Amino acid sequence: MHSYDVRIWSIRKRSSKAAPFQLRWLVGREEFQEKFTTKTLADSRRSELLSAARKGEPFDTETGLPVSEVRERNRTSWYAHARAHAARKWPTAAAKHRASIAESLTIATMALCPSGKGRPADDVLRRALYQWAFNAGRDGQEPPEGEAKALAWVERNAPAVVDLDNARRVRTVLEHLAKRQDGKAAAANTFRRRRAVLSNCLRLAVEHELLPGNPLHRVHWETPKAVEELDVRSVATPAQARALLDAVRAQGDRGAHLVAFFACIYYAAMRPEEVSMLSADQCELPEKGWGRLLLAGARPQVGSAWTDDGKPYEERQLKHRARRAVRPVPIPPVLVAILRTHLDTLGVTPEGRLFSAVRGGPVRSQEYGAAWKEARRKALTPAQVASPLAAIPYDLRHACVSFWLRSGVSLAETARRAGQSVAVLQRYYAKVLDGEEAKMNALIERGLAEHEEPAEGA
Repeated sequence: MHSYDVRIWSIRKRSSKAAPFQLRWLVGREEFQEKFTTKTLADSRRSELLSAARKGEPFDTETGLPVSEVRERNRTSWYAHARAHAARKWPTAAAKHRASIAESLTIATMALCPSGKGRPADDVLRRALYQWAFNAGRDGQEPPEGEAKALAWVERNAPAVVDLDNARRVRTVLEHLAKRQDGKAAAANTFRRRRAVLSNCLRLAVEHELLPGNPLHRVHWETPKAVEELDVRSVATPAQARALLDAVRAQGDRGAHLVAFFACIYYAAMRPEEVSMLSADQCELPEKGWGRLLLAGARPQVGSAWTDDGKPYEERQLKHRARRAVRPVPIPPVLVAILRTHLDTLGVTPEGRLFSAVRGGPVRSQEYGAAWKEARRKALTPAQVASPLAAIPYDLRHACVSFWLRSGVSLAETARRAGQSVAVLQRYYAKVLDGEEAKMNALIERGLAEHEEPAEGA
């Protein structure tokens, strides 16, 4: 605890040959003392404590020292603190977030370490920090010799946390977080994510009294605005989407397996990681009419180094949902027919999943991405292939949501089916909604006209 209630008494001489001069002071109700061999030394120390008290600096009630001295005496290394932060976050963080923490702390640490003679090559240093230092899942394992030497160098040369109480130094770190490895500017969302990791790490340093405050708050930084609106050029029309699905189907056995995968994204606005988790018992597929999917989880693709079980994917709850939450999504007859055909001809995996990779396990982005690239080449014109039109499979989800909105489905129902908030929907699909203004105005005008009272004498 800290206290501003400080009383510093005059130097007292004691009957001691070793240290006859005694300095005493009071912090709250606790008394502290230091002994000196000469009165000059005692007076000098008393002046230091008086100066801290006059500046309004709080004193630590356990040690009796000004907090600045406590921080200086506890010169925890930034490297040690950052590793402890990554380890603290590991148990509860999703695998992708674990990798994000490691990436951000790696960039920050490389920016803080001195350059020049003796510094390991950047690629070795980056690999050592990202794959070993900030990967708590590898605690207890020995890194390769090159990486081990790089980490030993960091341990010797990383600054203390208290040295980050410097606006210029923190600005340098932010400049590195704002760049990609090739030196070009990182995407706005990427920078914001990295800055958030750094801020969390620095806030923990403040909590542990290693810093007087978060130095990020002292740096004026114009964060570029993130793109939060849908690029309407990427939205495929229903005819284009059908042509793309047909082009996937035409790619032999693998295409026949993936057509239902892409159809789920387009007709049900599912995320690829949600499609990957879809099982037969989650599908209500009547012979006629609309069906329903009961989505209960997602299986995002991540590196095996970041998961608890060493698998290259992690099974998690639905995005922005509590564990065991289920999101029912009505599906049109066309998707019902595609899924029924898929189940009848291809069956399910041993775990009951609808989709799997060629060699088993979840369908990986590299696999369905290659099929999608080939489908675009076959189904679109050269000009369309060069454009953002359905550039990635995820654009099918945007096309689905846009189609729902333009068809008159309410914002609330669209958000529920897509697993988004209404606020995000309004912001991201603003241009789609703007295009409906005239249509909505006409509906309101028609309603007003139906209820308008007839003029007198009519």
